[in-house]
Amino acid sequence: MNTIETTSIPAASAAVEILRRVFGYRSFRGQQAEIVDQIVGGGDALVLMPTGGGKSLCYQIPALLRPGVGVVVSPLIALMQDQVDALRQAGVRAAFLNSSLEFRAVVDTERSLLRGELDLIYVAPERLLTDRFIGLLEQLIARQQVALFAIDEAHCVSQWGHDFRPEYIQLSQLHERFPGVPRIALTATADQLTRQEIRTRLGLDEAREFVASFDRPNIRYTIVERDNPRRQLLAFLGSHAGQAGIVYCLSRRKVDETAVWLNAQGVTALPYHAGLPSADRQRHQQRFLREDGLVMVATIAFGMGIDKPDVRFVAHLDLPRSLEAYYQETGRAGRDGEPSEAWMTYGLNDVVIHRQMIEDSTAPAEQKRVERQKLESMLAYCESSRCRRVILLNYFGEQAVPCGNCDVCVDPPVVWDGTVAAQKALSAALRTGQRFGAGHLIDILRGKTTEKVQQFGHHRLPTFGVGVDIDDRGWRSVFRQLLAGGLLDADASAYGALKLTDAARPVLKGETRLPLRRQVDAPKSKASRSKVVTASVAGDSPLVASLRNWRLEQAREQSVPAYVILHDRTLCEIAALRPASPQALLAVPGIGVAKAQRYGEALLAIVARGG
Repeated sequence: MNTIETTSIPAASAAVEILRRVFGYRSFRGQQAEIVDQIVGGGDALVLMPTGGGKSLCYQIPALLRPGVGVVVSPLIALMQDQVDALRQAGVRAAFLNSSLEFRAVVDTERSLLRGELDLIYVAPERLLTDRFIGLLEQLIARQQVALFAIDEAHCVSQWGHDFRPEYIQLSQLHERFPGVPRIALTATADQLTRQEIRTRLGLDEAREFVASFDRPNIRYTIVERDNPRRQLLAFLGSHAGQAGIVYCLSRRKVDETAVWLNAQGVTALPYHAGLPSADRQRHQQRFLREDGLVMVATIAFGMGIDKPDVRFVAHLDLPRSLEAYYQETGRAGRDGEPSEAWMTYGLNDVVIHRQMIEDSTAPAEQKRVERQKLESMLAYCESSRCRRVILLNYFGEQAVPCGNCDVCVDPPVVWDGTVAAQKALSAALRTGQRFGAGHLIDILRGKTTEKVQQFGHHRLPTFGVGVDIDDRGWRSVFRQLLAGGLLDADASAYGALKLTDAARPVLKGETRLPLRRQVDAPKSKASRSKVVTASVAGDSPLVASLRNWRLEQAREQSVPAYVILHDRTLCEIAALRPASPQALLAVPGIGVAKAQRYGEALLAIVARGG
C-alpha cells in the first residue's frame, strides 16, 4: 500500500483514513465513496462530475490504496506541475512526464517510476502512447505495479465535442494492452451522445457510470443583448474589481484588442490564444494562476482543467458553440463553492459566424448536423424566458426547479404575443427572396429608405414600414427568437441571409400563436446583487488577511500558486475555528498530516496573535 499502512483496515475505512490524514477531509461528498470503492475493487468507472466537485480524489485515493502507481492521463501540460506540487504538499509522492521537462529530468522520473518510488504519475496522452513509455508500463505491469489508469478530461475523445484531442482516441490501447488494470474516465461535462462516444472509443462498455448533479448553485447566469460590448463588459467588471476572472472571445484578434483596451481602463488583463508564442502563453497562464486579481482574456484554447479555485467570474463576449462548451467554460468560475458569475453578451452576428464555421469545416455531414443542433440549443437557451439553470440541467438530462439566482429568475422577462410581429418579419424575409440578413429586413420593416432598400426597390414592398411600432432593438430581439425557435435559418453561404424553415409556415398562416420575450432594460435586483458582492468579500477579517499574506510568502518562496499551499476556504475555516493546538488544526478541512507538520507552527502563531 502507499502513503499510509492500511493492510488491516477494511477498504472503506482505509479510504476515509487516507481522505482524513492525507487530504484533511472528514468525509466523502456525493458519490466519491462509491467511485473509490469501484476502482479499489478493480472495476472500471465513467465519472461525470461538475468542476469543483472533487473528481481528482476519485482516482488519487484508489491510487494510494492499490499496489503500484496510478497513471493519470491529462492533456493539461501547463498545469501538471501545479497538480503535482499540490499532491507533494499533502505528502503524496507524485511526478509528471511531458514535453516541458529536460531529458535528465525525464530519465530521473522514469527511474523513480521503475523503482516504485511514485504514488501517482501524470502523463500527457502523446507521451503515454510512445514506445518508450509503453515499454515502462509493460515492465511495471509484469511486476503488478500499476494501480490504475485515470483518463482525465475524457470528453476530449469525442469528435463531436468542443475539446476534441485526436490522440485521445488512441487511448483505447490501454484496455487492449493492459486489460487487468482498472480504468476511470472523468469529465465535468458530457451530454448523452458524448457519454456513449467515451464508452465506445475507450472500451468502457462494462464500466459503471456515475453521474453527479450538474448543478453549480453558486454560479449566477446572466445573458444580455449585445449593444456596446466593451461598455457592457466594463460595467460588469465594476462589481468584480480586484477579482480573478476569464473573458472569452471567439477570435485571436478580439482577444488581443480586448486585453489592450482593458489595461487602458485600469483592469490588469492578459491575452491568451494559440497564436501567441508558447513561452508567452505559459508565462500568462502562470501569472493568472499565481497572482491575485488578474483577468485572462482568451479564446477557448485557455481554461480546460484550470485548478484556480477563486475565479469569481467568467464572461463571454461571443456566443459559445454549444451548451456543453458554455457549461464547461462557465464552470471554471467558483470552484471553491463561493458565489460567482457567468455573464454573456451576444447578438445575431454570432449565429452567422458559427454557422459559417460549421459549413466551412471539413467535418462529415452527420457531424455538421450534430453541431448545428447543438448551436440551436445554445440559441434557444439564450432566448428562453425560462430559468437558465433549469434549461442547462435539462440539457444534461437532469430535472430542476427555478433557481432564483439567474437573470430570468431575478428579473423575469415580459412575455407577449409576438405572432403578428413574427408574421411581419417572416413576410419581409420571404418577399425579399430570402437573400438578406436581419439588418436589411429591419430597415424595410421600420420604413427606412436606405440606399440599399431603394437599390432593390424594397421600399415598394407591402411590408415596407409595417413595423414602425417596434424599434431596431426590439426587431433584433424578434429575429433572434425566430432563429432560436427554428423558424428562420441563417444561411452561412449567403452572408447570413435569413431563410424560412418548415416550422415558419403555421405561424405565417396564423395557425398557431407565438409567445416572445420582450426586450426591456430591467434594473438588477439589489438583493441578488448583494448576494454575490457580500459573499465574495466574506471572511475579509484581519486574521484572514494575515493568513493570506503568510500564504503569499510561502507560495513565492516555493514558486507555486497560493492555492497549492492552502485554499481560501481553508484559511477562512482557520479564522472561524481559531485552532489553538496541532490536534485542533487537524480538524480544519483541507489540512492533512503533512500540511499540519509543515505549516502548523506558523499557522498557530498567526491565530494566537489574532492577525
